[in-house]
Amino acid sequence: MLDDTRGTSIDETSARYDGWRIVAVCFLVATFGWGLGFYGQSVYLAELHRLHGWPASLISLATTFFYLFGALLVAFVSEAIRAFGPRNCLLGGIIAMAAAAVVIGQVAAPWQLYAANALLAFGWAGTSLGIITNTLGLWFNKKRGMAISLALNGASFGGIVGVPLLVAAIARFGFSGAMMAAAMTMLVLMVPVILLLVGRPPGHGAIAVGEATAEAPSASHVRAQALRDFGFLSVTIAFALVLFAQVGFIVHLIAFLDPVIGRGQAATAVALLTAMAVVGRVLFSTVIDRLNQRLASALSFVSQALALAIIINSRNEMLLIAACALFGFSVGNLITLPSLIVQREFDPRSFGVLISLMTAINQVAYAFGPGVIGLLRDASGSYALPFYGCIGLELIAAILIMVRGKGRRAKILTST
Repeated sequence: MLDDTRGTSIDETSARYDGWRIVAVCFLVATFGWGLGFYGQSVYLAELHRLHGWPASLISLATTFFYLFGALLVAFVSEAIRAFGPRNCLLGGIIAMAAAAVVIGQVAAPWQLYAANALLAFGWAGTSLGIITNTLGLWFNKKRGMAISLALNGASFGGIVGVPLLVAAIARFGFSGAMMAAAMTMLVLMVPVILLLVGRPPGHGAIAVGEATAEAPSASHVRAQALRDFGFLSVTIAFALVLFAQVGFIVHLIAFLDPVIGRGQAATAVALLTAMAVVGRVLFSTVIDRLNQRLASALSFVSQALALAIIINSRNEMLLIAACALFGFSVGNLITLPSLIVQREFDPRSFGVLISLMTAINQVAYAFGPGVIGLLRDASGSYALPFYGCIGLELIAAILIMVRGKGRRAKILTST
């Protein structure tokens, strides 16, 4: 077992353990990955609509394409890390993300936006949840949940600093200049950091994500077994529904709030939303190992539904911003909780493959969020209809996540 292979020679609790340097690297990777690949989509939608007059549905569908193509790539992240190593995969993701940022700033026709999003998908696969959890899985076992939670605070930090800085840079340098500056900043900072700090994993590279011994099941076997396991599916589908709603809402948030409270206050609301994601994740990280993680997920889903109901029905500036904060409190945990549930309920040797598979499925689902919300918004003339639909999905997911199936630790994925 993984515990036996690594726990006897590695003290993951030591502040001197090299794995904590990898957590810091992954924090920075997540900052840029989510700042430009996730939260940045909200800025791109509003800015491209302003510059070119393209309908929200057209831009949103390009975002959907980005997530779909990215999902295809994310599904094979664990194999890519085994083949090329974590350092090369992280470098590839950073370089692709930087190139995509430059291209997005230059688009002048819809087809160019789709080409830019295809390149952005490679960057997203190399800087987002799949590669971060798989990379940290190479250095951590007993403290894996804490390591992932700390590193993914970078995702929230990307929203906190990324959206306001991007909006400010666009106002000063224009859209093209701002995107080029963001790309150069990422390359100058991240390439040396990755080269200097990301070395070989413990065990001389012998321990790969989801693969502790020679008898570990193949990735294809793990995927086939997982797709027939109700416990895995109940988690995956529940989070897919919620992330569909969450991503769609966040991508359209600035466009929704802009005419109500203004662009500056809308950016502030997004920043507060992501700041609350950090607060929520940090507070949960101190107790999450002692909680029923499925119940914590269900409560998070319900809190987001409540926040959406307030946002739809209020035009008070302070109340809208407060509701965004409430929504954001669970955003960070909805990124972290799937990994913790998988670690607790399934064979640890299959952790990397299961997380890659779950991330890919969820990404396919939430890829349609921005596009569907954009289409419903254009068809109905307001965001009320699509946002009420998001509330319904959140409540359905809250019920589904509590249905675990067999009341024991999953025994799938343990044989070939």
